[in-house]
Amino acid sequence: MDSFEWNKIAGAVLFAFLVVMGIREVNSIVNHEPEVAVKGWQVPGVEATETAGAEAPKEEPLAVLLAKGSADNGAKVFKKCMACHTVEKGGANKVGPNLYNTVGNHFAHMEGFPYSEPVKAHGGTWGYDELNQWLTSPRAYIPGNKMGFAGLPDAQDRADVILYMRANAENAPPLPAAAAEAPAAAPAEGEAPADGAAPAEGAAPAAPAAPAPHG
Repeated sequence: MDSFEWNKIAGAVLFAFLVVMGIREVNSIVNHEPEVAVKGWQVPGVEATETAGAEAPKEEPLAVLLAKGSADNGAKVFKKCMACHTVEKGGANKVGPNLYNTVGNHFAHMEGFPYSEPVKAHGGTWGYDELNQWLTSPRAYIPGNKMGFAGLPDAQDRADVILYMRANAENAPPLPAAAAEAPAAAPAEGEAPADGAAPAEGAAPAAPAAPAPHG
């Protein structure tokens, strides 16, 4: 086979290659789908929204959570802490101190309990905001304390536990404005007081249950 024949064959192969490449290029142009800003199906009449990076919903103010809270639910949540705490008057210290009369009292108030140095040095009193911060994350609120509890992630659970502890405290400070202004219906004869209400004079403290600060 002479060189002329080889040239014809090479030319045919090259032509075929160019045809294939041309077809692929045309096909990619015809079938190209532009990138859309919003992924997924677009429903007619419903405006598309960008969800990436959206902020998580903010928690309601503590005063509002206390206003609609339930000391009864707080007693249930507090059961998570009963391995380390008692809450009734005269209750024994365990791994953590007895928590009776904590609300409104000063830090490290339980005599005879070996609080950690960071708690003893903190100063101040256990107000509602302080208790909420502690129950959110004891380690973050007072770094270096001995409390092994990770905290309560649910804001309403924390408010309910605070209400339960308030029911087991003498001379607790008034609730924040939003909670204090919330109307509370008087219980009918023979019914238990409303959730979060302080026990009547001479009444036995609420049944033991729930968590809180220890050193």
